Amino acid sequence: MDSDLAPSHAGATPFAAMGWQFADDSAKPLDSQVAIEVPVNIRYGPVPYAVMMATPADLEDFAVGFSLSEGIVDQRSDIRGVGVTRAGGAVTLSIDLAPERFKRHLSRKRSLAGRTSCGVCGIEDAAALPMATHCVPGGSPPIKAQAVASALISLRGNQPLHGLTRSVHGAAWCDRKGQILLAREDVGRHNALDKLIGATLDRRDVSDGFILVTSRASFEMVEKAARLQAHTLVTVSAPTSLAVDRAQLLGLNLVSIARDDGCVVFAGELER
Repeated sequence: MDSDLAPSHAGATPFAAMGWQFADDSAKPLDSQVAIEVPVNIRYGPVPYAVMMATPADLEDFAVGFSLSEGIVDQRSDIRGVGVTRAGGAVTLSIDLAPERFKRHLSRKRSLAGRTSCGVCGIEDAAALPMATHCVPGGSPPIKAQAVASALISLRGNQPLHGLTRSVHGAAWCDRKGQILLAREDVGRHNALDKLIGATLDRRDVSDGFILVTSRASFEMVEKAARLQAHTLVTVSAPTSLAVDRAQLLGLNLVSIARDDGCVVFAGELER
């Protein structure tokens, strides 16, 4: 994993709880860890935009990836800086947009509050659902099935917070051979993917690898992958029907129910 892209868990250290292990009609004390979850206030300039419940780590990556996923920016250079303020058990991300981007942002309206699972909370009408407009560029050969298997084998080793708490999601960027080059974690599956997108954007050739996430594939997870213009999204759990429809529309390879014993291709293809 690149040293400059290694995850930072500062401020996200789990705290201990007492657990018990049951075995052979007995109970033994067992240390347990609790994942940190805090409100993260997202502001563009002086204007509040959203409050997200998130793990307070890799927050600059989160700011960049969230901004891309929301359609507020198209590239990292659209963001001039990110300020991180921690106070009173909460975090504020102050995102400084380039002037033209900020002007465009002010013309849009969306209200979000405290989501950790729903990708569209705060949208006032179904007609306002984000529409797929960023089709994945063609020309990249499919990923081999064995690469998916290789990535799954090393996934847990790239989830240190999950190893301690068993309560956070992971998102990983893998090369064509299935080697995990970069991973991010968060209590929210959308947040974990946004952090990965923020760390990956404009830093890697996304036509030459794939995304692996530990969650199900919802339509917005597909949208986020397509916004990054990744060619393949692999998910540990199953997809929804809308996720499959969106993946087919966008030209994204969607591989789900990815487990030790196999996977299912719901859109696009894998190579033998």
